[in-house]
Amino acid sequence: MLNLEKADEEQLPQVATINLPKTVLQKIRGGFFLVVGYLLSPLCWWNDLVFNLPIAYFFGYICSLFVPKLFMPCAIIGYWLSNIIGIILMQAGAIDVFQKQPEERNLKKELLTGLVSSTVYTLLILLLIQFKILDTPNLFSNS
Repeated sequence: MLNLEKADEEQLPQVATINLPKTVLQKIRGGFFLVVGYLLSPLCWWNDLVFNLPIAYFFGYICSLFVPKLFMPCAIIGYWLSNIIGIILMQAGAIDVFQKQPEERNLKKELLTGLVSSTVYTLLILLLIQFKILDTPNLFSNS
């Protein structure tokens, strides 16, 4: 009986030390994803010039190596994808950082939620531009 109690006492600290690094590393990873996602997402007001437009330009440039006419469409797609990836990374990071108990994650559901929320955000911005609530500069005019 005495040996059984000692065995239980020895196992308790091991269980605590096994779970501690996993949660700490998970929180660090989640914080990293949260920061990188914020920097790529449309929620950060200054990110376009520093992150998203260079990523979009590079994506368009790579596509234009195969078909030169694809530069602009692929740059737009690259910009949209960088914003979507940012929102998905923010979502994954927030789950890692703020979730109290580890639960089984459904990657397909998380990706679908991120894709839907990003698409809704994009459509909302397009509607605000269409109804002239947001004004866009005329970058390609000759005057």
